[in-house]
Amino acid sequence: MPQKTVISIKRLVPGLIIGPASWLGPYIVMVSLFLPALIQEIDSENKIQLLALFSTMGMLVAAISNMVAGALSDRTHSRFGRRAPWIVGGAFVFMLAMIGASFSEGIPMLLAFWMLGQVALNFIVAPMVAWLDYAPDDKKGMAASAYGGLGMALGNNGFNVIGAMFLSQFRFGFIIFGIVTFIGTLLAVLIVREPSSLDAENNVTEKKNQDGEKFSLSAVRKVFPGWSVGRDYYLALIGKLFQGVGNFAITGYILYIMTDFLQLGSSETESSIQLLNSIMLVFGILCGFFAGPASDKTKLLKYPVGFSTIFLALGAAAMFILQNTTGITVYAFCAGLGMGLWNSLDNLLNLRVIPDPNRVAFFLGVYNLGNTVTQAIAPVIAATVISLFGFSSIFIVSIVFAVIGGVCILSIKKVEK
Repeated sequence: MPQKTVISIKRLVPGLIIGPASWLGPYIVMVSLFLPALIQEIDSENKIQLLALFSTMGMLVAAISNMVAGALSDRTHSRFGRRAPWIVGGAFVFMLAMIGASFSEGIPMLLAFWMLGQVALNFIVAPMVAWLDYAPDDKKGMAASAYGGLGMALGNNGFNVIGAMFLSQFRFGFIIFGIVTFIGTLLAVLIVREPSSLDAENNVTEKKNQDGEKFSLSAVRKVFPGWSVGRDYYLALIGKLFQGVGNFAITGYILYIMTDFLQLGSSETESSIQLLNSIMLVFGILCGFFAGPASDKTKLLKYPVGFSTIFLALGAAAMFILQNTTGITVYAFCAGLGMGLWNSLDNLLNLRVIPDPNRVAFFLGVYNLGNTVTQAIAPVIAATVISLFGFSSIFIVSIVFAVIGGVCILSIKKVEK
């Protein structure tokens, strides 16, 4: 039996902070600010429907490419490790795709480059999250907190503070943030320094497995095990999807909420976005520092992840009731705490319920589709309810979906508390 790869937490932690921040931050800026702005410039009359189209197409492309990337990563043997070649390659192609998007003059060209970027992005995401499995067993909470709490907090909120400054020159922003993704991701790979996966025993074992495995319905079913085997994993995945829609139903339309719903001017919109993201960034960093280590010591994991969705619901309720900049501030505090706890610990929870430990990148990658697919699903749902019931209805959607996500997490049995 080949020895499990373990990487020093001193190398993993900075890599798990810089890595997700480098791909998620630029992506969040582009999908929530630059893409809506560019669509609005090209075809203002149909911007709501077009944003939903981009989201739907992105969801399909992301789902397929994420599973492919995870499976390829699990089977890769190279002197640079299993994950690094795909991560660096994905970051390079993503940069080129965003540069191409910046020069788009029509919707078809923009859609083509955006879809290429979605594929490339998921070749970063699926392999990178599997770095968590390289952490020592007694430090996995710290590693998960670094990835989700600190890295994703910087990505979700830190970059938007800077991104808001590029709203008046969003085409240039596509180029800048595409380059940032490549440089930051490459830096993370160099810091982590995966050991070579050119292991003879691994190669022989895998080759035997591949030679002896014939195509059959049972073999296909092994890709996703039945409910009796994967129950807790599927509950975590469903919870992630519902929580993600609850979050991105608001953040995905934050620009239009500011301008069309709250009727804020350009300067007020910019300052409100910066305030919101600054508050959420502070909470994300605080949770990133303390949630993971606290979980390692207290063994509390399911409860803080499950109940974190309540804070998201409270934030959405404040926005719905107040419908002003005060509501935005209350939302920032509540959602900041909720997302801080969730991002710090949800990957660790999922690692605990993976049905096949030999396919970590695949299952973690599919789970982390919640970071990209939900950003695709949420605008589609939001666009539908906006057209039927008005802008305020997206806050009801956020509340309902967030609560359902929490219930799913709390229903997991394998993790007791």
